[in-house]
Amino acid sequence: MAHIVLFHSSLGLRTIEHEAAARLEGWGHRVTLPDLYAGRAANSTELGLALMDETGWATICGRARSALADVPDTAVLFGVSMGAGVIGEIWPERLAARAIILLHGLATIPAHVQSATPVAVHVADPDPFIPHGEVERWQARAAAAGVLATTALYPGAGHFFTDPALPDFSAAATEAAWAGLASFLKGLSGRVMPRAATPP
Repeated sequence: MAHIVLFHSSLGLRTIEHEAAARLEGWGHRVTLPDLYAGRAANSTELGLALMDETGWATICGRARSALADVPDTAVLFGVSMGAGVIGEIWPERLAARAIILLHGLATIPAHVQSATPVAVHVADPDPFIPHGEVERWQARAAAAGVLATTALYPGAGHFFTDPALPDFSAAATEAAWAGLASFLKGLSGRVMPRAATPP
């Protein structure tokens, strides 16, 4: 099974991430759950964005890198909303990652990404934090890079549709997203990624 590093949203490390980690561990995976806010959290999108700004992007990404210090290079990187943006920052340094999971957000694809890297994307349609047409542009960039991307869109769902504590919540979309992630992770079994080349 996989070692998965799950990066939380702008609201901080909350019940929803702990429950996600428990679900993944129940499937047999090992999960690392970094706290990028050092114990602080928010209960609304507005407060979460303010907390993100107050913490600072450099500090957030620095804590993410510290959390990865003892994690295998091949670990699956799983980003939730803001956590997807964090992956966009650290992915170029973790090109051997076995897979990438982007829930409620997108991540910049590294210039030297390994072809055939599996990437799963699950986002609302439309998503207020993703510019119009950006999902299609992202898919085109992924295809050009040879990334094995699967994208699931959830029409009518709110941005953070998997969190029952938020107005965005959609039970149907949540069930579908987790079913898709279960299938995606199951498909990684026995898959061996080639060793990442060192960028020139």
